[in-house]
Amino acid sequence: MTQAPSADVARLLEALRGGDAAALDALVPLLYDELRTLAHRQRRRWVGDDTLDTTALVHETYLKLADRHGASWETRAHFMAAAAQAMRHVLINYARDRRTRKRGGASVRVPLDSVEAQEGEADEEEELLLALDTALRELERANARQGRIVECRFFAGMSIAETALALGVSTASVSRGWALAQVRLYEAVRRELRR
Repeated sequence: MTQAPSADVARLLEALRGGDAAALDALVPLLYDELRTLAHRQRRRWVGDDTLDTTALVHETYLKLADRHGASWETRAHFMAAAAQAMRHVLINYARDRRTRKRGGASVRVPLDSVEAQEGEADEEEELLLALDTALRELERANARQGRIVECRFFAGMSIAETALALGVSTASVSRGWALAQVRLYEAVRRELRR
């Protein structure tokens, strides 16, 4: 993966902050490889329906980012953190839609003997993803910074230093926040999955 020249990215981010909506259309192709890597990482993490592949996740993320009128991202890391957050929302919405369809929404009759064993694994992954989202929302209400740290570290795969840069805090703050957030999320996910 090659990174787009920092000067080009900085210029386009500046144009976006200045209100140039077309700058996003120029920025995304420059960061497309990085966005695909991020999406691929997310797709590997969650088993499920293959209709939402890496490319589809990147495109859905672009639509979410384009819909954020007036968004201003300061740096490449800040933009990638926002992209990770958008990917999280796309994946969560996708899992919720699948669960709704399975539980009666747009139901289709299927003989029980035709259901594959793999569906159970996908269902467990969806439940885990939804439990994580619920736990993360709870964490964000209790401590917004820790929620952002989780998005950067877990969803975007950023290092401690990259997360600190994206959030404008020290690496020590990120390290402490990440350790505390992991404990809180672990307990909250366990609690959610027992329901």
